[in-house]
Amino acid sequence: MIRQNRPSYTPTVQELRALLYSADLGTASAAAEALSLTQGAVSRSIRTLEERLGVRLFHRERQRLVLSDAGRALVRDARDILDRIESSARMVMAFGGGEDVLRLAVLPTFATSWLIPRLAGFSRRHPGIGIDLAEALAPVDFDDSPFDAALQRVEMARPGTRVLPICPENLIVVASPALIGNTTLPPAELLNWPLIQQSTRPELWSDWLAAAGVEPFGQLRGPRFQHFGMVIAAARAGMGVALLPDIFAAEALAEGTLRQPCPQVLTGGSSYALIRPAQAQAQRSLDLFSEWLQELAEP
Repeated sequence: MIRQNRPSYTPTVQELRALLYSADLGTASAAAEALSLTQGAVSRSIRTLEERLGVRLFHRERQRLVLSDAGRALVRDARDILDRIESSARMVMAFGGGEDVLRLAVLPTFATSWLIPRLAGFSRRHPGIGIDLAEALAPVDFDDSPFDAALQRVEMARPGTRVLPICPENLIVVASPALIGNTTLPPAELLNWPLIQQSTRPELWSDWLAAAGVEPFGQLRGPRFQHFGMVIAAARAGMGVALLPDIFAAEALAEGTLRQPCPQVLTGGSSYALIRPAQAQAQRSLDLFSEWLQELAEP
């Protein structure tokens, strides 16, 4: 709630711009020329800001404006504030006129391997809804983010959210034919190869091996990568044997750049889902997106 009786010390955008340009260029006249203002307007903006804050922002040395300690402190934040305002304005402009924009946080490999190849179907059905995707490896706090929803694993949902499961995560073993040839490997023999690991989910190999009846000895050896997209690239490059959700490995398996040396599949461990705030206001674009996802969801 805004307190109406409290005086505001917040600078205006014009005052911040006058401050920054004067600091960078050294004179009010140079700042005025760069801002397409009069020298008097720039000087008034700085004077008004100094009077409101009760500090000197500049000292005059040899006909040049030099920032005071207070001025330097304010300039650091002012530059960041104006950059963020400009970035937000450019982002809004990029949406185009009249579009309803759906802002989604997505696990990066799920986006590239599963969602994006299907998104054209949604856009054809609902051409008036724009899509703004951003990757998110951590659970999304909708109270402190610009996102309308997230496409992540079910267990990443925070309290106070609604979860719509889309497809299960079935983990399979894959490797480059250049590394392992066309042989079939019993699960226990995988321990003789470098096992590519995902650093954000270090338990995956242990879970898969336990389900296959293999007790890993010592520490699993192999390179570690942050997300599945990196794991896929490393497996294709022959850096080791990888454990991937089948929906992420499908393209490489079809191309022949990866093959599945073990038939065992670990199922039921997780699902990918649409996660949205439970108490959010009704949003038609998100409801339509949810309906579209339900049509694609595996039974």
